Amino acid sequence: MHLTSLTPMLEVRDMDETIGFYHDVLGFACANRMEGWAVLLNHNVEIMISLPNAHTPFDKPRFTGSLYMKLDDVDALWHKVKDRATVVYPLENFHYGMREFAIRDNNGYCLQFGSEIKDLSQIPSHEQD
Repeated sequence: MHLTSLTPMLEVRDMDETIGFYHDVLGFACANRMEGWAVLLNHNVEIMISLPNAHTPFDKPRFTGSLYMKLDDVDALWHKVKDRATVVYPLENFHYGMREFAIRDNNGYCLQFGSEIKDLSQIPSHEQD
């Protein structure tokens, strides 16, 4: 048995608002949609969204982790989104070799974005973090 992919399913209150955020701010396309459910796609990254299940209590989105997405140019995305979303932490280099930032989507989910640091002189020492 081999797992072949992972597609998160996020419960949201408003389908149109969420599709708009992911499209307008992050460049996702709505690849498929039906009543209460949609698939958002940006190259190889797929996120499903759905309205809450009628059988499960739902007052607001809850998710204690984050969705971490790797990309080829984190700086370009940072400049595009930093004034259009709530910033969790700004763009910075980390000792583990990633340049990254995090924002919250319109539902409050934490989205992290990172690119591998190619220039080893740009990686801070562990003591600085």
